[in-house]
Amino acid sequence: MQQAINLAIKSFGRVAPNPMVGCVIVYNGKVIGKGYHEKYGEAHAEINALRSVKNKALLKDATLYVTLEPCAHHGKTPPCADTIIKHGIKKVIIGCVDPNPLVKGKGIAKLMHSGCTIITGVLEKECTELNKRFFTFHREKRPYIILKWAMTKDGYIDKIRTIDEKPLKITGKKADKLSHKWRSEEQAIMVGTRTTLMDDPMLTNRLATGKLKDKSPIRIILDRNLVLPREANIFNKFAKVIVLNEKKNSQSGNTEFVKIKFKKNALDTILDELYNRNIQSLIVEGGASFLNSFITQGLWDEARVFISPQKAGNGIKAPIIKGNLHRKIKIGSDTLYEYLHPANSKMSSVKS
Repeated sequence: MQQAINLAIKSFGRVAPNPMVGCVIVYNGKVIGKGYHEKYGEAHAEINALRSVKNKALLKDATLYVTLEPCAHHGKTPPCADTIIKHGIKKVIIGCVDPNPLVKGKGIAKLMHSGCTIITGVLEKECTELNKRFFTFHREKRPYIILKWAMTKDGYIDKIRTIDEKPLKITGKKADKLSHKWRSEEQAIMVGTRTTLMDDPMLTNRLATGKLKDKSPIRIILDRNLVLPREANIFNKFAKVIVLNEKKNSQSGNTEFVKIKFKKNALDTILDELYNRNIQSLIVEGGASFLNSFITQGLWDEARVFISPQKAGNGIKAPIIKGNLHRKIKIGSDTLYEYLHPANSKMSSVKS
């Protein structure tokens, strides 16, 4: 199962909104096949593992290990449970049950009905952690939310400035590169109107390297009264933009204007919209007020906070987060503090 988990991790950032899944097939104590779900819309892990087996005659006496319950419905691809049954496999070891209502328990039931021996819950905690975004999406009916900001050593997120002044530069190059890597790994990133006006950000991935170097998140912008100028950097062609507003629904190139109601609990409406669009993970950046609105309502799963050695003396105070400090890491001259929401983790030890 650990081998299957290691395979699944290879698809990080490439299969959403599907889960990351790995599969290993064993015959007489030896691995004869393995595979993982490599890209959204393509073959699932079980299918790739079955295809890799050279001698298909061995399958009727083989054991299949898979990190997540095999699907039992037609989606982008046919049901994996049907293909497993077709190949005559009689024993399937499953890491965790799929939380998706389309699958939950149905794949297991189909396999058992065919005569398969099923064992579940093997490295269940690790398999669930692997797909924490997927599980949060289906259980909470919202995206997995990552809050991110940078602050000075004395606790400021920015200086008090006019729209013509540049924002306070807090982090160094290594922290900036890591932030862009995070953008390549998640489905969407969101900021409010004020940050877009004051900072004129692009919110694209321009610094990350590796397999996801060309991948940028969907940019979610809150612009209730449509005050943002169309020449703003956010409207460039390099990634999709969704502008949540109270005025109109329309499409212009890669920019979609979506009309919603900015009622008292606007965050619930916003997250419902993202859920309906199948967006499973979201980075929230922006000013202290915007970030604090998520913190106050408990709508977050992780917080990633860079603290630089510099001092500002005065300015806009950074948000205060109360969560489990998972780890702290030195990133160049800055220190990264990673927090987990208390409801999502019992981890209390600090890893550094």
